[in-house]
Amino acid sequence: MGQTSDLDKTFDLIMRRMVATGQAPHYTELAADLGVGVEEGRQALHALFQAGIPGWLFPNTDSICSFAPFNNLPTHYRISVEGEQKWFGQ
Repeated sequence: MGQTSDLDKTFDLIMRRMVATGQAPHYTELAADLGVGVEEGRQALHALFQAGIPGWLFPNTDSICSFAPFNNLPTHYRISVEGEQKWFGQ
């Protein structure tokens, strides 16, 4: 999964999940959404971050920590939309 269209799809799926739920998907969920095996989902996640998107994985894991403009871990930067706070900013 290294082609631009694959990276775009991976980015889109992660961003849509972050917006909808306030949480980043695990790579197993990402694999299911992409219609690929679990290892391919993990590789797609790493390929996206290696492409230079503004964000990072939690150190020594395959878990999304930050995915601009959102952070998957709580920060001092709380984001609210129409009175609902379920997001944190970088």
